[in-house]
Amino acid sequence: MSLFRVLTEKLEGLTRLIVPHERWLILISADPDALGSSMALRQIIRSRGGQAEIGHINDISRPDNLAMIRTLRIPLTRVTPDLAGCCQRFAMVDSQPHHSTDFPPVDYDIILDHHPKDPAHPAQAKYLDIRTDYGACSSLLTEYLYNLRIKPGKLLATALLYGIKTDTGSFERDFSDVDVKAFSYLSKLSDKMLLRRIVHADFHRKWLKYFARAFERTRFVGREGLFAYVGPVENPDALVVLADFFLRVHGLSWICIAGIYGERLVAVMRSDGLRRNIGQKAHDWFGEFGCAGGHKMAARAEIELSRLAGYDPEQFLWKRLTGHMLQPDWPLAEGEACPVKAAAARAAKAAT
Repeated sequence: MSLFRVLTEKLEGLTRLIVPHERWLILISADPDALGSSMALRQIIRSRGGQAEIGHINDISRPDNLAMIRTLRIPLTRVTPDLAGCCQRFAMVDSQPHHSTDFPPVDYDIILDHHPKDPAHPAQAKYLDIRTDYGACSSLLTEYLYNLRIKPGKLLATALLYGIKTDTGSFERDFSDVDVKAFSYLSKLSDKMLLRRIVHADFHRKWLKYFARAFERTRFVGREGLFAYVGPVENPDALVVLADFFLRVHGLSWICIAGIYGERLVAVMRSDGLRRNIGQKAHDWFGEFGCAGGHKMAARAEIELSRLAGYDPEQFLWKRLTGHMLQPDWPLAEGEACPVKAAAARAAKAAT
């Protein structure tokens, strides 16, 4: 009996696209699941005679991501227009094109993902496989490797294992039987010492200042929600660390931690998954203003500051979270005006 479902006929559509010597660009928004999945797809492409590079659109600063890249020797390249122009084929894993405007506008040959589909922005590719019931895209890629009789080496197995571990929250979030089978299969092939080195890299010392800001600006939303706006951040990964930390506070069921990164307002949300689908709530709160959505227990929103029409970012978020249905072209109430630049300057001054 096969460990995973049999994909022989389905995989013919994927392998038919891989032509020897053609150059592929695998696009990701780098996190552990995306890194592991992209390594696996790169291995598949190379096994069929193709060439593949992994291109990331985001800054990478989370210590566990950096440790993963360094320890597992993951080859990465920052996406640029020139890089996209040098490739004949394009793939995407652990994401869909509408998730970020930073993804280049190319025609995709392969898209493999596990995030919820958005009917308003359907993903399109010559080969498309979106398994929304899977807890991690790394589980899907493990299934592909198994069907193609490609046994992952210890570096690839460790990357896929860590991808499953992080996206399922060590199986505290939603997961499927395939996630469990993949984790068990990879556990026998991975390197436990390398995995431990990655797991124990939690956060940078310089991110402690964001903890201080979050504690000072914590606001409770109802009886079980928490919101904190920390102002400008050097990387939005710091917001992820903060959201995961505050979700561990007894009595809280959902968290929203937000800050300014470049010209964008970024909000990272977490939920215990018991009382609300935070991915759907993120879409309801912020979908009309920018990119917003995610899973039942983890979500994110990114909004261009220009969409706020001069409204204070913190007040904008607070009003959305507390049910004030502001529209993109709302007027500022008397005495309430606080231009974005002034708010950002105030937060920057507080950080110095």
